[in-house]
Amino acid sequence: MASLMASQVREGIENMMEKEGKKVVYQVFTRLFGNTKSTNKPWGTLAENGVGKFKDFSNKALQEIKSLGVTHIWYTGVLHHAVIQDYTAYGISNDDPDIVKGRAGSPYAIKDYFNVNPDLAEHPENRLEEFKQLIQRTHSIGLKVIIDIVPNHVARGYQGKSNPKGITDLGADDDTSLSYHRNNNFYYNPNEIFEVPEWEGDYLPLGGDTTRLANSKFQETPAKWTGNGSRLSKPNFNDWYETVRVNYGEKPDGTADYDTLPAGYEDLDYKAHYNFWEWKNVPNSWIKFKEIAHYWLAMGVDGFRFDMAEMVPVEFWSYLNSAIKTKSPKSLLLAEVYNPSLYRAYIFKGKMDYLYDKVELYDSLKHIMKGYGWTDHIPVVQNGLQDIEHHMLHFLENHDEQRIASPEFVGNALVGKPAMVVSTTISTAPTMIYFGQEVGEPAAENAGFGKPSRTSIFDYIGVPHHQRWMNNRKFDGGQLTEAEVSLRDFYKRLLNFTIKSSALMGAYRDIHYYNRENTTYYNYHVLSYVRWSEEEKLVVIANFNAHEKFGFDLAIPAEIINEWNLKDETYELVDQLYFKEKGLLHISKGIGRFRVDIAPLESFIFKLDVLI
Repeated sequence: MASLMASQVREGIENMMEKEGKKVVYQVFTRLFGNTKSTNKPWGTLAENGVGKFKDFSNKALQEIKSLGVTHIWYTGVLHHAVIQDYTAYGISNDDPDIVKGRAGSPYAIKDYFNVNPDLAEHPENRLEEFKQLIQRTHSIGLKVIIDIVPNHVARGYQGKSNPKGITDLGADDDTSLSYHRNNNFYYNPNEIFEVPEWEGDYLPLGGDTTRLANSKFQETPAKWTGNGSRLSKPNFNDWYETVRVNYGEKPDGTADYDTLPAGYEDLDYKAHYNFWEWKNVPNSWIKFKEIAHYWLAMGVDGFRFDMAEMVPVEFWSYLNSAIKTKSPKSLLLAEVYNPSLYRAYIFKGKMDYLYDKVELYDSLKHIMKGYGWTDHIPVVQNGLQDIEHHMLHFLENHDEQRIASPEFVGNALVGKPAMVVSTTISTAPTMIYFGQEVGEPAAENAGFGKPSRTSIFDYIGVPHHQRWMNNRKFDGGQLTEAEVSLRDFYKRLLNFTIKSSALMGAYRDIHYYNRENTTYYNYHVLSYVRWSEEEKLVVIANFNAHEKFGFDLAIPAEIINEWNLKDETYELVDQLYFKEKGLLHISKGIGRFRVDIAPLESFIFKLDVLI
């Protein structure tokens, strides 16, 4: 019975995939996007270094993002998090620099779950209305909206002043005399006082600026456990000391204090999961985060990116995600999970749509780009993820990862081109790019708390290459170099092809190993595979070598020729990226071959066109 249900679920997923196209998520760090200032002073204030606003996402800006081949935009850092900026005139308390990372603050230290970052508003008193208008503008352009939810932890100075009627604040009803209670929202060290960490190296809050309170005297009694799980009342410098851990009904010894899903529920849909939890008595934090999610769905948000989802019990995700899908069935649910052994649990039991494919595909591509990995590993990765490939979101950059063009990575955005082709075309999974990636942003600035190679998420800073594309908010690329224009054109061609291609939502087959064994001059710098649907047949070839070109007669094995119902004839192949390269596929005795001459860092997406 269970296997039959599993088969039905898988069949439903396959039918759904046939109807939908590729998704492309554009992650944008909201406060940096529209900033035109180029001062870039380390630890600079908002006045010195500038900040972008919701209004900077004009219709023109959004249209240009969509024209890149984007379907969803992830507005990162929207929720009201701790910041070092005086908004007391608007009823917002000041945040203590001792428990804020950077001057602009971490977007993952949420201070008020029912409001947005006042930095992003032209008029902070109307900040929520300005975000609603951004949602409306985004939808009017034809893009979907994703925002973060950070369920594992909140800002140490959490203070929900915007709670809807009837919703109590996180921690407001906790029994702080207990280290743990099932319905406490936080964990405590009773009778102990929180102490800030010992600062290491040359670090000082605000870079040593003494104009704001940074006296190591933040008041918290009793001390709460820290977001990364540290139970110390005085956490270490490398702990997530600016945050506190949320309690989901896991006892200090790690045992569950909630109902668990019966065997077989991994094969059932979200409706069955919703019915399972509907009348269950669940920990209070579960209810509070469901209220948070429903609040933003009602505002028009189309999905969520869940931070550090693997640190929260999978049963909670079954409860929350089934409630989200019941309210909004088309919501996109994307999660940060880095442990491959947990992937299937969080997808099938936790009802996540997509997980980061970092540890498998991204890390493998990074090694190849840096010159010490072989393409031979990529088919192994795809084979190991075959049953969940649709659920593994692909990326080469995000706010946590080094920019491709940074010297600490490879120092050249062009090196990412073959990896980007592979990342976008090797599976049915969505693609994500990070704003500025498409113009080769190197993140070279020393921003303060953030360090070069990653665009800072903690500081007020400008993003120079992106600013050249923005061109004083004309959003026309008017200041880009010729090389940057060419790179953005590459991304635009590639992404737009992927969202329209039926083959990329169809079948995949590796031909790399067949050619490694049977084709002269084919080597570990090159990767090849085929993708197909009933309407479209593709051959993808990428050369990761930055210095050498290769020539060979690529072979397509008989089993694929037979699958494609091709005869012993000659067919034309046309590259779909630039439409300049063509090839002739000669089929003899059931095996296909065509000549490929591929330059350094070049890629082809050949489409089977016509019978010659």
